[in-house]
This record gives sequence, structure tokens and C-alpha cells, in this order.
Amino acid sequence: MSAPDADAPTTGDTPAVDTPSEPRQQYPSRRDVHGHRRTDTRGIPVVTGAIRALTGAVPSVGQSGGQHAGPRAGTTPAGSAAPAADPPDLPPSGTEGPAQAEGPTGMRDEPATTERTLLVRLLGERRLALGATRQARALGWAGAVMITLLAAVARLWELGKPGTLVFDETYYVKDAYTLGREGSERQWPDDPDPAFEAGDVDTYLDQAAYVVHPPVGKWMIWLGMEAGGGATDPFAWRLASAVVGILAVLLLARIARRLFSSTVMGLAAGFLLAIDGQAIVHSRTALLDQFLMFWVLVAFGCLLLDREQARRRLAAGVAAVVGSGGSLSEAPRWLGARWWRLAAGVSLGLACGVKWSGLWFVAVFGLLTVLWDVTARRRAGIPHGTVKALAFDAPYAFVQVVPVALVTYVASWWSWIASAGSAAPGYYRTWATDNPDQATWVPDWLESLWHYHQQMLGFHTGLDSEHAYAAHPWGWIVQWRPTSFFWERSAPGQEGCPVDADGACAVAVTALGNPLLWFLAAIAIVVTIVLGVWLRDWRALAVLSGTIAGWAPWFLYTDRTIFAFYSIVFTPWVILTLLYPMVVALERTARGRGRGGAIGLIAGVLLVIAAVSVAFYPFWSAMQVPYDYWREVIRFRNWV
Repeated sequence: MSAPDADAPTTGDTPAVDTPSEPRQQYPSRRDVHGHRRTDTRGIPVVTGAIRALTGAVPSVGQSGGQHAGPRAGTTPAGSAAPAADPPDLPPSGTEGPAQAEGPTGMRDEPATTERTLLVRLLGERRLALGATRQARALGWAGAVMITLLAAVARLWELGKPGTLVFDETYYVKDAYTLGREGSERQWPDDPDPAFEAGDVDTYLDQAAYVVHPPVGKWMIWLGMEAGGGATDPFAWRLASAVVGILAVLLLARIARRLFSSTVMGLAAGFLLAIDGQAIVHSRTALLDQFLMFWVLVAFGCLLLDREQARRRLAAGVAAVVGSGGSLSEAPRWLGARWWRLAAGVSLGLACGVKWSGLWFVAVFGLLTVLWDVTARRRAGIPHGTVKALAFDAPYAFVQVVPVALVTYVASWWSWIASAGSAAPGYYRTWATDNPDQATWVPDWLESLWHYHQQMLGFHTGLDSEHAYAAHPWGWIVQWRPTSFFWERSAPGQEGCPVDADGACAVAVTALGNPLLWFLAAIAIVVTIVLGVWLRDWRALAVLSGTIAGWAPWFLYTDRTIFAFYSIVFTPWVILTLLYPMVVALERTARGRGRGGAIGLIAGVLLVIAAVSVAFYPFWSAMQVPYDYWREVIRFRNWV
């Protein structure tokens, strides 16, 4: 069934007419707009009655897009003034399905082959309308910049507090310093932290240190120290983390805008990341997980850009083939160089160069981009689209993601590889030379690197020491057992606590996400799964993909020591998942009953989440507060 859309452009084809005096109106088919697999005819009387009341015309049923009955008696001919009516909002654009559908007459609809109609089918009207004017684009960027500035204030304000190494900073800051100075990590004497915090940063030994994480994150920390004034300043220790956290807010705002085809919901995503506790704490401490989150988010954004670019090329290619008299089976196999996907492969390699858990994102995102290619060819109406996508697109995707990520990862070890001739080579760097075997064709650096990785794997799989803040993955999604990075209680007159204070003061840095945000997001995961299946919406899988890659694999390692602060890696996708049901609600109530209620509810949720963040911010930023206030806000024993 076809439905009128006052905002829809013409397809470029002239509709057939019965008589010259009765020109027909042309509307995109329901399948073209919504992407439904089959046409449901049960609501035809109601819908056609509504259309007649609004426009005076009744679209035909069971014919392909563009083939509609001419105006009925009393209607306004095309080109004449029509009765004033508000144009309907654009339809939801996230549904995926085959390009062809059977109409109520049993005849299969012919696929639309104009480039515009194909773009509507492949990307959706909302995406095509997004940023259509210079003013809209400017407003989108202005809003994103404002939210990024908010994130900067929350992350950079008194970044040097506390002035001591907190939690695992004791490893990563000192490792980053020696990596930058010597080209590989060095050992330190016993209890080196007090001297390092006091500014004596060169007490390290001339011996290689055994480290169990790749070097990319530590290189980034070192760059931040160099830019921030050196390793003697606590502000410089954390500068790279803060900059990455600020950029992540801007990235998420733009990614969500493109994903949801909504500037407002894109800004909402950036706002929630700007004020979430996990994001703020990791932006204010020099740990590795922040950098892992950043690179996988960059990879996701690149793949989203690649999806759109490939679909635009496919639409242009199919339209050109059919326009020249060819058939859909002759649609182009090659969609050109996929530079954005190549960039995603590099980003995933850098993510693995921070922590090995980036490997799960390589797998999930690799499958996701192939699935997008499969659905693109099916939506374009290409015969055997799935087979062709798996035969032509999938191998290309594999090469751009897996080998590229692998080469990038190995290249990230360049300083360790080059340290062979130094006075103190990197740990295990000379292992192959010291332990010769028959595999003479393997370069010694590669054999040594492989042996090193075997030892690292043994460490990670065997890590089962007791820790007060170890947390089972089930609790991560509601922040059940957060990790305390720093806590200090001081009496009045000590450590900055006012002399006239009514009681003791407390300073805390607790890796606890906004409790309300995460609790609602846990519910939204279930809702998103249901909506994704019901609506066949590709966006549902997209918003869940990061959580699948960043959270689900940890259930395989519950026997080792793991922590809830690892959840920072998939925090952006937790936020996207929370917003997805809201996006669907706005799309389904467009200019209809319940629209105002949906907007009010969404605004209310965002405001309450913001209020919770204000209350918890002191415990994310090492702000000194009365001890009684800390005890009132941190109410649950499992949070202590």
C-alpha cells in the first residue's frame, strides 16, 4: 500500500495517466519508506479514509511505487493549490528487510531503481533529511561543541588532585615515563611512589620490567606528560586521559546523531557521556581502559561512515546500471576503496595495542560490517544479494579489518623491537637469540615477541588473587560493586579540612557510573532487544554491539580477578542503548497523540540523571566534602 508523504521528493519518473486531463499524484510506496517485508492490507480502509479526508485523493493498492490511481472527483489536480495541511513527519528509517514485497493482489512489487528511491530504501528519509541546510549543520556542531566544553570542565577542573598515584596509576604512569625515556619499561626500586610523587622521577633501574599490557596506552600517557609539563606534575599524568575523554564526548555526539538521524538525540548521547561517573573518573586517572574505549569508539564511528558511503555508492551504481537498460543482477560488485573501513581496522589494531580485550571488538565489529553489506544488497533488490555480499564484500571486509589490525598491533611494539641493541633491551627481547631453535626462518624479534605473548597470556588467564573490589560481570551493568581508586578521611584542620568543620572531611575517587543511568540502561537492553526483533531495526544491533564485545566476553573469565571499572570500555554503547527506545518512541509518536508526553518523559529522565551526577560529582573528582555527606550519598555497603 502506498501512503502520501508531503515531504517526499519525486522519483524523477512521470507517472502513467489514464487521460491527459487527469494527472496523477506520485507517492513513494510504503515499502520504499518503511522497508517492510510484506504489505499488511488489514488497515487499508482506515488509512485510505484518512488520506481521503486530508488530501481528497486515494492512492491505489497493490501496485508498484509510482503507479497510483488518478485524482477522484472533486480533488485538486496536480499543480493546483491544495488544501492546507501540516506535512507528516518523516517515517522511521531504521528498518531493514528485503527489497521486494508481495502486494495484496499476489503480484510482486517491482523494485524502484532511481537513485533517490534507492537511497531512501538504503538509508531512510530521516538520514537523507538530516543536516540538509547549512543552518542545521551549524546548529548540530554548535551543540556538540557546547557539550564538549561541559565535558572539558568536568574533566580538567583540578585534574591534579589527588596529588598521589591512585590505584593502578602506580604501574602505568611510571611505565609510561620509562617507556618514553628509554624505549621500554624499566624496573623501579622498592616503594618508589613517594619519591616519584615528590618529583624525583629518575630513580628507575637499568633493568627491563616485565609488563603484561601492550604499549599503545602507555605511549599516550607519556605524550600527555610531555605536553603537560613533565612527569613531576600530577596534572600531566592524567592529561592524556582527560583529552581522550573529552574527544570521546564529541565523537559520541556525532556518532549518535548519524546513527539515530537526530541532532537532538545525538546531543543527548554526548551529554550523558559528559556527565557519567565512569567516563569522568577514567578521564581523571591515568589507566589504560580509557584509551581502549576511545579507539573502539573511533572504529565504530568509522564503520558507521563506511556503511553510509558504501550504500550511497551502491545506490548510484544500481541506478546507473538499470538506467542504461541493464538488470539488477548486473549491479556493481566493487563499491570502490573503503577507506573508512580501513581506518576502522587501524583503530582496532590500536585498541588491541592498549589491551587485548580489544580483540573482541575486532570480531564483533567485523561481523557487523559484513552484515551491513549483506542487508544493503538485499535492500537494493539485487538477486542473490546475500550470496554476492558474502562472496565479494566479506573477503574485502576481512582483509581491511583483521590483517590491518594485526599489522597495526605488531607495529605498536616498534620500540621494544628496536631495543635489541640497547644496554637494557626490552623484556624477553633477546629470548630467541638466547634460546636458538630450528626455526631459523623466523625473525628473532618475532620469535621473541611470540614467546613474550605466551607469557603474558599465562599471566592473564592465571590471575586469581583475592581483591576487595573484584566484581562479577553480572553486577557491572548496574554498577553493583564499583572500584574505589582513592579514599581519605581527615579531621578538622588536617589535609585541607576546615578547622571550623562540624565533623571530619572525606575525599574519594570512586569508579561508579551514574547509578540511575546504568539502572535504566540495564532495562533498556531488554527493551532494545525486543524492539530490534519486532521492528527489524539495524540500529538495535548497532547500539548493542559495543556492549556485546565489551561486556559479554568477561563471563568466560569469572574465575580470574576482574573489576567493574572495565565497564568504561562499553559505556558509550550503554548510553546509546538507553537512548534507543526513546528514539523509537519519538519516531512512532511523530505528530501524533502522545508526542508531547514522550518528549516530556525523555526530558525528565535526562534532567534527573543530571541531578544525580551533580550529587555524585565530588566522589568522581576528589573534591573534599563533609564526611556525613559522603555517607549520605554512598548509601550502599557494596559501594564502599
